[in-house]
Amino acid sequence: MKGLFVKSKPKTPPEVVCKTRTLLVSLSNNAPEFRGHKREEKMAELNKLIRELKTILYGSSESEPVPEACKQLTSEFFKGDTLRLLIGCLPKLNLEARKDSTQVVANLQRQPVEAKLIAAIYLEENLDLLDTLRSGYEDTTMALHYGGMLRECIRHQSIAKHVLESEHLRKFFDYMQLPSFEIAADATATFKELMTRHKSTVAAFLSKNCDWFFRDFNTKLLESNNYITRRQSVKLLADILLDRSNAAVMVNYVSSKENLKILMNLLRESSKSIQIEAFHVFKLFAANQNKPPDIVNILIANRAKLLRYFNDFKTEKEDEQFEEDKAAVVKAIVQLELISNTPQPLGSLYLLWCLLA
Repeated sequence: MKGLFVKSKPKTPPEVVCKTRTLLVSLSNNAPEFRGHKREEKMAELNKLIRELKTILYGSSESEPVPEACKQLTSEFFKGDTLRLLIGCLPKLNLEARKDSTQVVANLQRQPVEAKLIAAIYLEENLDLLDTLRSGYEDTTMALHYGGMLRECIRHQSIAKHVLESEHLRKFFDYMQLPSFEIAADATATFKELMTRHKSTVAAFLSKNCDWFFRDFNTKLLESNNYITRRQSVKLLADILLDRSNAAVMVNYVSSKENLKILMNLLRESSKSIQIEAFHVFKLFAANQNKPPDIVNILIANRAKLLRYFNDFKTEKEDEQFEEDKAAVVKAIVQLELISNTPQPLGSLYLLWCLLA
């Protein structure tokens, strides 16, 4: 009788992965055990296994994660196509299992095995998965889960480089303006991660793609009809241009009179938040020691109104650095001298003159 009450031996981390993978294969293939009355039972088993994976990686309220167990789990997870299966089957899982899966994938990106991040190696060999995750923004039920996974995957520099160089990168300009606030915000967070985490990769990308990238950035984001999009985008633009790694890109951006026009328009926004963020970009135009003639002449044509504007331009809370920056901008504008040997069409100067009317 004693044997009837012996507890079954707990599964090892690799066994949990193997069992999860087996069920994911069956679910993916719509095997008999996932049909009819058996489906509910098997789905519950799969959900429990995914929760076990999460507990091993994150620990529980009673215990911390064990490094060796995490290592074994990670190694087994990437031996097979468990990640591909999990991503492919995610729409078939319930909400809690999707959330658990997203957390599992996120954690695995940071788990070293023999001093290597084998998640990055796997992704480099399965780059098509990144397009699956990216296209998740087009499915309202999956966007936040796939978006969360993608954001963790681009922590790897090689993976971020692939996404940046993908022909689908432009789609982020649309994803960031989706009707769903949550999805648009998630896409914006992923895009910001892409454009700010890996500085050398971003600088190399922008140096090759500066023209089309900022043209689309300006027209689709900075000139968007959506207030949230404009506010977040002008802040991201400031983050990009003020990064030292992007110094050459910044000089190129502030040498364009079209870019200057857009920033002057943003200074006129009713939102103080947008005005402040726009100022952090506008000050770069003023600080540029090698301003092109058309930039100089536009600033001079608008000098009186700009000076009046900045005289009343204040932050809600006292900000010493802001006041110093503003004083430097005012000084730079006051000291400008008209470059008369490069005349500008009166119409274009008048157009910009009216921007701050």
